[in-house]
Amino acid sequence: MSFKVKDHFYKKAKKESFLARSIYKLEEIDKKYKVLKAGDNLIDLGYHPGSWVQYAATKVGRKGSVIGIDIKPVNKKLVHLDNINLYEQDVFEFDPSEFLGDNKYFDVVLSDMAPNTTGIKSVDQDRSLALVESVFELLPRMLKVEGNFVIKVFDSNDAQVFLKSQKKRFHSFDYFKPKSTRSVSKEFFLIAKGFKGE
Repeated sequence: MSFKVKDHFYKKAKKESFLARSIYKLEEIDKKYKVLKAGDNLIDLGYHPGSWVQYAATKVGRKGSVIGIDIKPVNKKLVHLDNINLYEQDVFEFDPSEFLGDNKYFDVVLSDMAPNTTGIKSVDQDRSLALVESVFELLPRMLKVEGNFVIKVFDSNDAQVFLKSQKKRFHSFDYFKPKSTRSVSKEFFLIAKGFKGE
């Protein structure tokens, strides 16, 4: 079953000129939860290869802007898009104030980051949770009050406990597994809307 899912969405992404099948995860999230809107300033943490950036750039339009940060080299296939700026940099050493100007904060923070996986379930879950916790620590510096946040999580009891502790920081807090997620995957996405600030 998982291979059929992979084949379908992989071929669909190729046909529609998207850089990865993960485009359909963000598309489904956005259709259901209305995370993005025209004019938004947005940051995608760990954007590579860039299908989320492609989708987001279309949604925010010319009046919006998309910043993509990743430790991998800048994907040259995306540099022609005029409302996208990409940086080869460690997400956790990035200073958003250098790029936001008068805006100071982003309307939306996205993270589809995943750790380098080992195939050992407990290790991969722990590494994913460490990433998730670190991104949550960044939010007060990045996300505006009432802003929206989407992040990938590898499911575990510890992840559930941590997320529950963060719920009060947002007006809405939902878990979602898009149809384009491989059936064998333990990942899901947190969609948190209406950041309350610190």
